[in-house]
Amino acid sequence: LPNILSPVIVVSTIRMAHVIILEASLSFLGLGVQPPTASWGSMVSDGRAFILEAWWVSTFPGLAILLLVLAINVASQGLRDAFDPRFSE
Repeated sequence: LPNILSPVIVVSTIRMAHVIILEASLSFLGLGVQPPTASWGSMVSDGRAFILEAWWVSTFPGLAILLLVLAINVASQGLRDAFDPRFSE
């Protein structure tokens, strides 16, 4: 049972990044949370109409998604290195 803890933690952090991308994608397509609730995917979708006049409306929520998923992946690799001695150098 102690050997299963590190893979479960690593896989759950990777799944968290997948869920964030999935929610943003569904909200971008209009299948996610409904409009009074804020979502980065719906913000990117709403900003498509203003991309030439106000590029930042779509760019900053997209960058927020990118940076959050990247940070979660880096944290997942750090947890893997900390818990699994085969990957630490």
